[in-house]
Amino acid sequence: MEHSGEHASEYKKDSLTLAGAVAMGTGVMIGAGIFALTGQVAELAKHWFPLAFLAAAIVASFSAYSYVKMANAYPSAGGIAMFLEKAYGKTTLTGAFALLMYFSMIINESLVAKTFGTYTLQLFNFGEYSWLVVALGVGLLAFAFLVNILSNEYIQKLSFFTAFIKIGGIVVFAIGGLWASGFSFESSSSTDKTGAGPGEFLGAVALAILAYKGFTTITNSGGELKNPHKNVGRAIIISIALCLVLYMLVTLAVGGSLTVHEIIKAKDYSLAEAARPAFGDYGLWFTVLFAIIATVSGVIASVFAVSRMLAMLTDMKLVPHSHFGMPGSIQKHTLVYTVIMAMLLTVFFDLSRIASLGAIFYIIMDIAIHWGVLYHLRKDVEANSLVLITAIILDVVVLGAFLVVKAQTDMLVIYVSLAGLSLIFLGVWLFLNFSQTDS
Repeated sequence: MEHSGEHASEYKKDSLTLAGAVAMGTGVMIGAGIFALTGQVAELAKHWFPLAFLAAAIVASFSAYSYVKMANAYPSAGGIAMFLEKAYGKTTLTGAFALLMYFSMIINESLVAKTFGTYTLQLFNFGEYSWLVVALGVGLLAFAFLVNILSNEYIQKLSFFTAFIKIGGIVVFAIGGLWASGFSFESSSSTDKTGAGPGEFLGAVALAILAYKGFTTITNSGGELKNPHKNVGRAIIISIALCLVLYMLVTLAVGGSLTVHEIIKAKDYSLAEAARPAFGDYGLWFTVLFAIIATVSGVIASVFAVSRMLAMLTDMKLVPHSHFGMPGSIQKHTLVYTVIMAMLLTVFFDLSRIASLGAIFYIIMDIAIHWGVLYHLRKDVEANSLVLITAIILDVVVLGAFLVVKAQTDMLVIYVSLAGLSLIFLGVWLFLNFSQTDS
């Protein structure tokens, strides 16, 4: 394949350890899951929002089954792109579903970048500061680009170091918040007893799934991870379990410090707001500090994995590629494309809509993975059909509920999603047909 030698040189075998893969996976998950999504999930699930994160972990665990089975059988730097090709061949479905994953991760990067800006500005009093949030988010993405130009070893060390800081900081915040609240749950004892209906709760679960989907970035490291046939699956399982514990601690701490109304009012920076009654100004500064560390490392880890996925799609000749006069390898070019698209989303979309788009694109891709394993690869990877069917049903239920909620509250998200899906499928179909014609 064209560029295959050049691209292969970008992937250093055995350059990532199991701990490094877990650090990168949790880096993406924690950055989006806690700081960006707690308030968004609470807005839909009301005082049931901790249970929404628990339910999302169950859905993610069933989803992880397909990825673990595929990664054990076919570890590669292409991750999900390679999994889809194994299931559907070199077809429009493979290219389109892989791009859905790619764009959902770009959306995730934009979500976390804006969260970085929102939390950082809690330290200052700028009044109306929406443009500053955007500017800080774009600046973070530019910084992530510069870091990703460096070696894998440097990125792994940075992810490993920041993972310890994030986990330690979240544990301190959660235990301190629970202790200060007397282990009561303020959001449940609120006078506002307007609960979430089943549809709203399932819609909240769909959003909360984004808090766990970072485990999929681990699959993109199969070509660089030591003992990938076992360690990719191990890293996925460890990351989900670790994040579940952390999310439950934090949501209970936030619910112990704030009412549902207060959480929703401060939905873009709910953890910082929850730190005020529990710890005062010092707690606010502490929370913002580790929010900054979490979001910075989360964006770096996400850009690392996603740019490699697009490079693999280019190598597989499923998407077009142009150098645009840029020097260097394909992976460097895909790094540029990834960061630029994330910057555009950061400028033009708010946090709620970014999260909604990410949830829709990701769950559709997730269903495609399970379907492909069930009907094409189940015997090859020795997967259990009952688990795969359960994963598909869970995805369909939460996605359907989420679409109904959005159709009632924000049709723009539905329109943009449909437009995006149409453009992706049409674009890949045209590219593959013209490529075959030229050949």
